[in-house]
Amino acid sequence: IWAGILAGNGPVFCAGADLKAVASGNANLGTKRGGFGGFVTLERTKPIIAAVEGPAVAGGCELVLACDMVVASPTASFGLPEVKRSLVAMAGGTTRLPKRLPPNIAMEMALTGDAIDGSRAYHHGLVNILCEPGEAIEVAVKLAERVNANAPLAVRATRKAIREGGVVSD
Repeated sequence: IWAGILAGNGPVFCAGADLKAVASGNANLGTKRGGFGGFVTLERTKPIIAAVEGPAVAGGCELVLACDMVVASPTASFGLPEVKRSLVAMAGGTTRLPKRLPPNIAMEMALTGDAIDGSRAYHHGLVNILCEPGEAIEVAVKLAERVNANAPLAVRATRKAIREGGVVSD
């Protein structure tokens, strides 16, 4: 595998953790090595593309923010609603969002808990490619093929250089 695609299986990309389980203290939200979802802090060298249809909120948004590129339809939505539930988005949302969006848009999302749709996310640069509804995975595969047309070691080294350059944090 030279590139991966992270996609939901249904009308929702991911709505995050089960808040009842979190409140009870019985939630297993991730792994020691990978953090939330076993993914958000996972060290990796290969690019991952998020293919988003429907809501990617709370932990779902944090999974998207941990990806290198995003393909989404206008029906997608991205948000950190934790503040509406007396919680803090601590799986990378509060640190990654202002690196992927203008800081004032990130602040609006984080402090209001309101989501933005795929079109607004594309307009502000969170989404690389805005596709037709139902086509996110297909378009993400085409993007992965464009990446895979290049030398894999050069792709990995370039990804690492961008990550270490402070543009996007792991």
